[in-house]
Amino acid sequence: MSMSTQNPAILLVDDDPAILSLMETLVSSLGFIAQSARDGREAMDFLSAEKFEIVITDIKMPRIDGLELLAHIQQFYPQTGVIVVTGYADTVTYTDVIRAGASDYIAKPYIRNELEAKINRLTREQKTIKELERLSTFDSLTDLFNRRQFDVTLWAEAHRAHRQGYPLFVAMLDVDHFKAYNDTYGHRAGDNVLQSIGRVIERCTRQNVDTGYRYGGDEFALIIPQADSKQVLLIAARIKELYGDLGFGETGISIGTAAFVRQSGNSWSQDIEALVARADRAMYRAKNLDLSARESMG
Repeated sequence: MSMSTQNPAILLVDDDPAILSLMETLVSSLGFIAQSARDGREAMDFLSAEKFEIVITDIKMPRIDGLELLAHIQQFYPQTGVIVVTGYADTVTYTDVIRAGASDYIAKPYIRNELEAKINRLTREQKTIKELERLSTFDSLTDLFNRRQFDVTLWAEAHRAHRQGYPLFVAMLDVDHFKAYNDTYGHRAGDNVLQSIGRVIERCTRQNVDTGYRYGGDEFALIIPQADSKQVLLIAARIKELYGDLGFGETGISIGTAAFVRQSGNSWSQDIEALVARADRAMYRAKNLDLSARESMG
């Protein structure tokens, strides 16, 4: 069963069926999606198949115990919060589990209000962390990814494309006559242009495949994997056409594209920098050709 939903999913891990059933009922009553595992081994199987925001696990279990499961989560699912449950007879202390990487600790027998408070605190913290991460990778004006994320994604995508043998393109976009438009109509109107480009890029690119970025100022970039040159040119043409239909005065879009090439003897940094530079040069060539055509028509 897929758990892709707005409500956080919680994985409950305990070898006692009665406790597991009680916890599942309690967690479900709080509005969370609950999935049960009978020990650490089964929990690992669930984690490999589904995304869980929180794991609540007992310490003493057969096959793989709670601390081993915690170490596994720390290594492979660091964004998942873990609440460790222990009995009073256990020798493991609060300090032990926190040092091991747990988000929180609760002792048996626990009460509903205590567990609810700990889950809610952890989900609030996770939401705050996610929002901070979003702010660090997105441009607040256009809601596209920012230049920092462009560099990170391009590095990873170039390695993946080379390893798996598929083509990778970068497109650089620039707004023609943006300064004049901004000076004439004001910064709010200029911001509207940039926001509109963000929406145009989202509409003209493949969801969950291509990614758009505000590169800086009135410059934008696209990372386009697993596409041939004809598909890339079609994306560029759609962007230019859709933006042109918006009617922002004399402004327009110039776009240059380039394909990633791994050159023998070059470092990865050199080849990635060369890719962006070639796309940038192509964009300026397109801009100069467009300006020359307009002048000849005028």
